[in-house]
Amino acid sequence: MYDQVKLKNGLTLIGERLPHFRSVSIGVWIAAGSQYETREENGLSHFLEHMLFKGTEKRTARDIAEAMDEVGGQLNAFTAKECTCFYAKVIDEHTELAMDVLSDMVLHSAFDETELNKEKGVVLEEIAMSEDEPEDVCGELIMSAQYGDQPLAWPILGPAENVRSFTRERLLAYRDKMYRPECSVLAVSGNYDWDRLVELADRYFGPWETGRGACPEYVLQAASPQSLRREKDIEQVHLSVGFPACAVGAPEVYPISIFNSILGGAMSSRLFQRIREERGMAYSVYSYPSYYTATGMLVVYAGTSQQNAPAVLEMIDREIDRLVKDGITRDEFEKTRTQIRGSYVLGLESASARMNTLGRRMLLLGDTQSEDEMLDKLNAVRYDDVNRIMREVLTSPRSMATVAPKGPSGH
Repeated sequence: MYDQVKLKNGLTLIGERLPHFRSVSIGVWIAAGSQYETREENGLSHFLEHMLFKGTEKRTARDIAEAMDEVGGQLNAFTAKECTCFYAKVIDEHTELAMDVLSDMVLHSAFDETELNKEKGVVLEEIAMSEDEPEDVCGELIMSAQYGDQPLAWPILGPAENVRSFTRERLLAYRDKMYRPECSVLAVSGNYDWDRLVELADRYFGPWETGRGACPEYVLQAASPQSLRREKDIEQVHLSVGFPACAVGAPEVYPISIFNSILGGAMSSRLFQRIREERGMAYSVYSYPSYYTATGMLVVYAGTSQQNAPAVLEMIDREIDRLVKDGITRDEFEKTRTQIRGSYVLGLESASARMNTLGRRMLLLGDTQSEDEMLDKLNAVRYDDVNRIMREVLTSPRSMATVAPKGPSGH
């Protein structure tokens, strides 16, 4: 089902051919993310991602943008805790152009001083924008409450003072340390000819020089869950409750996905129906799992008024206690498994989504998992397994984050 080869420099090329598509999605996945940073480096992975769009030895920033716009293609990137991804989507006849532009950015960025100083302003605005989103602030705070002062809990954007201090020399040194072909994956999904794709990958990414030493690793330190609070000039109280969960790729992912959906992961979930639909006490209330290579977390979130906050938190606790005591019903189990199956299949109905799934898994876990294999694992989950794992998660020591309005009424 998947085509795969390792280039001479160690770069893994993996593809899923979809001959009924007319598009191709290409992603360069690099093991560079905020969890690998030191305190002084925090924010470098994200800033480096920005700078790769600011011009190369042969293209200006405008040239890069126009190269994709002229053929109706898409070009973008993102930085996460454990990786950075640069990706392009084009119609199949422009596959070489996408390879050319992506490799030019990754291998030949100029890091112009003028562009660097301008981009600092852009990233500082991005940090300020995230501070204006209390839901995002609460998401960052629950990471700190769960994992303490260690890289996994630090913000991907980094602190503003770090961004202001970044120099061209530091960016180049960090790129040379982290951007290495043997620690990266070139993932492709869509309509392609494999022999031609290997030829293009070798031509454009073959010159990428292998680094020295082992690929980056991250060791998670044990931390005791905390309750953390921040006050901001806002109207609502934003609450997050966190529970330890499993790492990415673990068998428990499937039972957790099922009970998460029942708890707060869907519009029919217990929390959504009880707090929003029946009581009208929140506009936004949900739960979600986050999986990393070293750990995982299940988070329950709600945004509500100061007056309703105690009652909303009490309802969250009550629903969790009820699940722990009584478990989920067999009807909930069967319906939710069907719902997750449908959501998963529908979520892969594009070349971009399939490339993302393929590239991320190959980078983080070093293997592949087909759609049928995932569905088989989901179908193999037993009712008793869901209740057992749910009780293990929901009775573990919890963390809590609160972002509340300033002033006496916020206490």
